[in-house]
Amino acid sequence: MSISLDLFKVLLPAIISFAIGLIVSGPLITILKKHQIWKKKSVKNSIDGQIATITSTLHNDEERKLLRMGGAVVWISVFTTTALFLVLSHGFPTAITQKLDFISRNQTWLPLVAMFVGAMVGGLDDLLVVEAFKGSLNSYIGGGLSFPVRLACVAALGIGMGMWFFFKLDVHSIYIPFHGDYVVGGLFFIVFFVLVTIALFSTSVIDGVDGLSGGIFSAIYTAYGFIAFYQHQIDIAALCFMIVGGILAFLWFNVPPAVFMMAETGIMALTLSLSVISFLTNSVMYLPVIALPLVITTGSVILQLTWKKVFKRKLFLVAPFHHHLEAKGWSKPQVTMRYWIVSYICALLGVVIVLIS
Repeated sequence: MSISLDLFKVLLPAIISFAIGLIVSGPLITILKKHQIWKKKSVKNSIDGQIATITSTLHNDEERKLLRMGGAVVWISVFTTTALFLVLSHGFPTAITQKLDFISRNQTWLPLVAMFVGAMVGGLDDLLVVEAFKGSLNSYIGGGLSFPVRLACVAALGIGMGMWFFFKLDVHSIYIPFHGDYVVGGLFFIVFFVLVTIALFSTSVIDGVDGLSGGIFSAIYTAYGFIAFYQHQIDIAALCFMIVGGILAFLWFNVPPAVFMMAETGIMALTLSLSVISFLTNSVMYLPVIALPLVITTGSVILQLTWKKVFKRKLFLVAPFHHHLEAKGWSKPQVTMRYWIVSYICALLGVVIVLIS
């Protein structure tokens, strides 16, 4: 009976979040169109300053208008569902409504705060890409907040969250698979927390093909939902599956031909929250397996820049890796769906490793 109630608590928020996401998407699309929050034009130069000839050929659909800030569907769904269950549990207290309240100081406060910060910083970055909102902070090569500003915001959040984990939650160790807990000092733990947060933040380059980012993040959060449930962290599991529900609502409008893209407001919200959840479930060391497509994507960019610097030639036709596959002749739907398949296999593999380690 207890397991049934826990499953009810975990799965219902996902369904409600999905439904709310579908409901808010229509008004959101209208608002984004009204204020012309369109996807920025593809850059003509790569990060190292060279002409991005292959990238230009891949993004040959510039006449198709694509809205930014679609990721707002995810966090609006999450916060609306959270508020709904909070009101029901306190305004209409019953055994069921109180069971559905998953807000807890030791499990869900931090990931929700991280998601809010990511959504706001990412949203500001998205708005600064738009001509009407451009300002002095808009100095990035592709428009929006400058990279140092975004990095500083992410690092500041990482430092704050890392200190909260160490000093408030008394977390002093990191679990190493098949080995056990490895105790680290306060400074080293905080530095590690910041590095993981920055590493996840760098995966925003995954948002380049219709439906790609949404499918990958749905697999990752599904895996962490199962991990949290296995560890009896039911509130975190409920939050993870609620996020999956919001992502699926976003994907409803992001499958080809997409209406909008995830953009920074969605990517930053999801990655910063994921960083916190991975530490709360003491499973951060499983991230490279569960989030392998993100690792490959970010790693391909780093490898490309390093290879060009050292060997004076490119390792991939174009980076990140999903664009390399496009350049090799894969269609966008092929890239997206095969990434989805690999993402869920990696997510399942990560869960299996958790179960046996």
